[in-house]
Amino acid sequence: MAGRHPTVVYYSGGSGSVKIVVTVKLVPDPNAEKKIDAGSKRLVRTGIETVLNPYDEYAIEGALKIKESLGGDTTVTIFSMAPAASKEVLRKALAMGADDAVLLTDPALEGSDVRGTAYAMAQGIKQTGFDLVICGGLADDGSTGGVPGALAEYLGVPGFTNCRQVEVAGGTLKVQRETDSGYQVVSGPLPALVSVTMAIGEPRYASLKGIMGAKKKSIATLALAALSVDGAVGGDGAKTEVRAVAAPPVREKARVVEAPDGAAGARAIFDLLKEKKLV
Repeated sequence: MAGRHPTVVYYSGGSGSVKIVVTVKLVPDPNAEKKIDAGSKRLVRTGIETVLNPYDEYAIEGALKIKESLGGDTTVTIFSMAPAASKEVLRKALAMGADDAVLLTDPALEGSDVRGTAYAMAQGIKQTGFDLVICGGLADDGSTGGVPGALAEYLGVPGFTNCRQVEVAGGTLKVQRETDSGYQVVSGPLPALVSVTMAIGEPRYASLKGIMGAKKKSIATLALAALSVDGAVGGDGAKTEVRAVAAPPVREKARVVEAPDGAAGARAIFDLLKEKKLV
């Protein structure tokens, strides 16, 4: 598998038509108790409900805002790499307002690392066609944040990360990127890829009409055999491995300091900090 791919333009639309692809990961319910398998060092997913990655819901919201601002023939396609049984979870994204969905599913993809995931998804997105790819900033179950950048590389398009605002006009993309000191304004031509932060806007709730309409929307499936995959994917193709997993340290319960007045309270807090050797 080549390390870099030449820049190829997959710009399908004209001035009034933009094809937006939103990448979505399906993750275990963030509110469920999690366990790690000691042997594989992977998250145990059995018995835990699968849901849309919460961060990707912000990407969907960003895409829908762009669609509403552009009008015309602009479309939003959801793209996910997941087991076939997860197909119906994508209905939530369709209920929010996306037009259709594509599910890349194949047993050979199991165990893919960031590189393998980005590579396989890039081949599927190329076949689907796109003008703009929008990703969430993180996945709730892994939080590496590495897929958007790698995906842009394999697609051969500019990648803009940590975007809090995205505008598309006349085949040009303009974004506001969050930085440690504020934000920067960056622009470039389509096709392109952006990853968004939660500042893009609170994800909308699906309406009853949207939920009913989602049942009729198309969810196409793709298998590896239909793609131009020229290298190993899945566990066999992984370039990284998890060596160890450890739970975060247990936080001590908060201690409430009670005192008859401010001076006594300040003294009690000072004594506590001294006891902990913090002063």
